[in-house]
Amino acid sequence: MEFTLEDISDAEIARRRALFEPLTDAVRGLIDATIRTEVDDDTIRDVQQMIADATDRLRAAQIDGAYGVRYTADMQGMPWGNAVIGVRNAIAPPLRTVRHPDGLVSTDFVLGAAYEGPPGCVHGGVAALLLDQVLGEAASADQAPGYTGTISVRYLRPTPLGALHSEAIIVERQGRKKIVRGSISDADGQTVTAEGVFIVPKTWEGPMPHSTRGAPS
Repeated sequence: MEFTLEDISDAEIARRRALFEPLTDAVRGLIDATIRTEVDDDTIRDVQQMIADATDRLRAAQIDGAYGVRYTADMQGMPWGNAVIGVRNAIAPPLRTVRHPDGLVSTDFVLGAAYEGPPGCVHGGVAALLLDQVLGEAASADQAPGYTGTISVRYLRPTPLGALHSEAIIVERQGRKKIVRGSISDADGQTVTAEGVFIVPKTWEGPMPHSTRGAPS
């Protein structure tokens, strides 16, 4: 995995975020507009050329391969290419998670036309993608990182496009293994639940969390 140290200040991080977030939001809007547009053929062709020209301008200077994960000397992470939370990734909804004192991680977000599977509903693979991210962040809420081992997803009913909520928490710890449970909900309750096994990497040199069992499900 590509982790890159960037010795930059908080002010520089803020400057880059302020620069790229509007660009990414514009591309995100373009994706939605492309799906739902009903303009005439000539407009479609004109816009396609404009997009091709803009893409060429952005490709004039670019990195090789994926963005990776950048981090600062004080361990502030910048996973800006991430498909769920990435500041520079227009595929990301994006999710912005909140860590609560009890270890719960939660997020409120909106999924539009770009994430459709069944008519008017979220694609099941997208739901699994989002839960992998949320469970993964919950797995690291005790300050020991955890990588996905396995995830089991249960679809209770279709998840409608629109405003949604997701949350997850560690429910058990066994040495390097953590069990995390989470869900996606709409206004009427849970639509998808998940349970994942997350493993603390052998390279981790920090403190290990105490073994626990029987936390809230």
